[in-house]
Amino acid sequence: MSAQQIAILVTGARGQMGKYVVAGVMVMDAPDMKLVGAVDPAGRGQPLSEIVAGGPEDIICSGHLGAALEESRPQIMIDFTTPDVAMDNIQAALNAGVACVVGTTGLSLVDLQVVERLCKKTDTPCLIAPNFSIGANLMMKFAAEAATNFDYSEIIERHHEKKADAPSGTALITAKKMAEASQRPMREVSTAHEELSRVRGGETEGIHVHSVRMPGYVANQEVVFGGIGEVLKIEHITTSRECFIPGVLLAVRRVLDLRGLVYGLDTIL
Repeated sequence: MSAQQIAILVTGARGQMGKYVVAGVMVMDAPDMKLVGAVDPAGRGQPLSEIVAGGPEDIICSGHLGAALEESRPQIMIDFTTPDVAMDNIQAALNAGVACVVGTTGLSLVDLQVVERLCKKTDTPCLIAPNFSIGANLMMKFAAEAATNFDYSEIIERHHEKKADAPSGTALITAKKMAEASQRPMREVSTAHEELSRVRGGETEGIHVHSVRMPGYVANQEVVFGGIGEVLKIEHITTSRECFIPGVLLAVRRVLDLRGLVYGLDTIL
């Protein structure tokens, strides 16, 4: 590894997103990065060549993060796991002085507060983003701008059937950005009679959010605005998880220059 390369460890390496991250670091235009370790209990003992096509045979997937951190000595840990696992991983990495890039969704406000305190304590940065897609982050920016000009809006997010949380972190942060931009709640549309409970979806920041979970989707979101005689739709569609990799690589290149906890890819775009 050259002196200019950033040493990276990937957790959740055998997961749906983890495989793309491993391949992205190795295959895409990332000569300034070097994969030094991978962790996933489901792939313990497997060489990465058996997990990702073209992966190195000399890197064996570990089932224990602590041991992997000590052995591989990474500068950055990339985490795409589950909320309960991610918190343990983040704390282990920060305590070891390893910066974190986290794409795991479903972390609570309390989780973020814990991470923020630990970042300050260890003087080690952590970037957490609910969505690493460049297009999705632009969609959120455009939705926030549109919210200042419309009184009615709803969000429809569509994800694959294996996504554990609902609504998505992207939907929640979109609604938050819209509310912050408009400085007022969206107008409520009252329904006199609902034949099915919660048929109008959940509500956050005065905005109804609808979650769809089924095969065929990766991660799509549509923000719909209604006005007198017109409807505006801002929609982001993904066809492959590869769309997240440019954002992940951007975060890797920037995180070591950050301080504390930074939330959202938009903060470094």
